[in-house]
Formats: sequence, C-alpha cells, structure tokens
Amino acid sequence: MTELEQYINTHFEIVQPNELIEVSSLFNQITLKKGDFFLKEGKQCDKFCFIKTGYLRVFAIADENEVTQWIATNGHFGTDFSSFFFNLPSRWTIQALENTELFVITKENYNKIGNIIPLWVELERTFLIKCLTMMESRIHSHLSMSAEERYRLFFENNRDLFNQVPLQYIASMLGMTPETFSRIRKKQMM
Repeated sequence: MTELEQYINTHFEIVQPNELIEVSSLFNQITLKKGDFFLKEGKQCDKFCFIKTGYLRVFAIADENEVTQWIATNGHFGTDFSSFFFNLPSRWTIQALENTELFVITKENYNKIGNIIPLWVELERTFLIKCLTMMESRIHSHLSMSAEERYRLFFENNRDLFNQVPLQYIASMLGMTPETFSRIRKKQMM
C-alpha cells in the first residue's frame, strides 16, 4: 500500500480496497525541486496534492513582506482551497522548501471521486470540517495566547520542523518577527 493509499485509508475509513486503488490511480507522482512552485499567487489552482516527502510553504506577499500561512509536511494534503473549489485566483503561493515528492490530482480527476466512492460527499465533508477545525484552532491561538504560548504549543507538536525549515518561516506563521521568535526560542532553550 502506498503512502497515499495509507493516508486515504486512515482518514477515510469507509473506503473499500477496490475504491482505494481506483482513487489512488487518479493521482500522478511528481517531484518538485527545492524552490520550485506548486502554485503562484494570482493563478487559478486546478490541483490538489498529497505530500509524500518534503515540505511546502504556503505564503503571500503583504506590504513587500512574505507572510507564511502554513508549512505543509509529509503525510498531509495541500492546495489553495478557495481557488481549487471556487475557481478564484489564488491568494497563496506554494513553494517547495526542499526536494519534495507529491501525489497530485487534477480538479477534473478529483471530481471523479464521487463516482468511485458512493459515500464521498460525506467523507469529503468530514475532511473539510477537520481542515476548518485546524484553522479555527490556529486563529484561536493567535487571539488568545501569548507569543511564548504559541511558540511552546507549536514546538511541542512540530519539533522536527524546527530543524528542517528556515526559522523565519515558522516565526511568520506564528505571527512573530524573527527577533521576537529568536528571543523566545533562546528563553525556551534555557
């Protein structure tokens, strides 16, 4: 079973083995080299990916500064949801932070999943609610936690990321300047 099939099987338990194989065949495996783009701001996103290995940074340019919205890691899906589902220009740029292997499905093939899996609407709804819940948790932490608390929570749940990606991206994602992030990091390490 591929990483993609394992992920689908883990998060969409109702999927039958034959459905799993048919759905996974709709994805193509590609490799992005470090610095390559999966998506650029302003373009319409017509693909959805599952990260087999590597990291993708989701960011936007605001007042000539890059603001990191998310760093997607192996074992997770990635796309610009509003662009993918509503055919809007993308607000986000998605770039590989290292050589990254992806399983990619086009919007056309994604729309075929409902014909393969009878319960797809219910499964997709659950998946999207999990994504929304994750975003709500991030918003809540930004509104209700101090910078130190956000740092500690993120570090506890993403230790490996601190050794794999530039720390200024994590600082940006946590809503901190690199200087504040560095000060908190130094304090936490004591």
